Amino acid sequence: MSLEPVFLSCAITGGMSVPGQSDAIPVTPEEIVESAVEAHETGAAIVHIHVREPQTGKPIADLGLFKEVLAGIGERCDAIAQPTSGGGVGMTIEERARVVTECRPEMATFNCGSFNFGIFGARHRPEMADWEIKYLESTRDYVFRNTFRDMYRLSELFREANTKPEYEVYDVGHLYNLQHLAEQELVDFPFHVQFVLGVLGANSASIEQLVHMRRTAIGLFGEDGFTWSAAGVGYPGQFHLAATALMLGGHMRVGLEDNLRVTTSERARSNAALVEKAMALVPLLDRASASADEARELLGLALT
Repeated sequence: MSLEPVFLSCAITGGMSVPGQSDAIPVTPEEIVESAVEAHETGAAIVHIHVREPQTGKPIADLGLFKEVLAGIGERCDAIAQPTSGGGVGMTIEERARVVTECRPEMATFNCGSFNFGIFGARHRPEMADWEIKYLESTRDYVFRNTFRDMYRLSELFREANTKPEYEVYDVGHLYNLQHLAEQELVDFPFHVQFVLGVLGANSASIEQLVHMRRTAIGLFGEDGFTWSAAGVGYPGQFHLAATALMLGGHMRVGLEDNLRVTTSERARSNAALVEKAMALVPLLDRASASADEARELLGLALT
């Protein structure tokens, strides 16, 4: 009997953390590309991409940096390079979508609703710059905006670019937003959904909530209507949800965007270290790891 394949996505650097939290967080385009290639070589079929201001490490949505990073990854490996369309504070939806409309990646993330997004609870380390502490604290008043108008427009832009969305769902209500988009014929089936659990302001990174979210999605879209993956924010949620996804037939996401620890007592030295730990679970739970092209086939993307 053949084992069910599973692909892993690695979220390389993120946009809601600061370099002072960990020396392992890649900052420059060269560091982001190198970390993505290492994660791919360790088993990641998808590398999820944000970019940062090279001089400071501040999260930024600079199209030139995105182009540099996406090109660098494409030159060195066959991973699915998946940029974010999350953008930055104050950006219009057209500005946020420029990485999709101008780079035309095979896949990009699509956020399915607005919510409070708090990272002010992160510990302030002595090595943090003043801007990093202010950035973390500013999220006491931050709402990640994704209105219905935004999502309608983003759906059109993704289709025009022939880019497959990865629907980012942070809470159960986001699934009903996605159902509404489907009713408006703005969703192409089967789609791929990422359950992102553990953000302060959204659902918790617990096994019970992942099971609840998956069951709700099946009720709304049918078991064959979508593929899915689980991303746990923080430790140990990242690996608990990865293991649960393996057992329930889903896929996994790990990475320094979401979690900085590889064990309770050890900080992750790289994205590859997080990928390595997650991939070690695959044969233990009777799944087979999927290559990038196998992931493309599972997702309905064109093979390289």
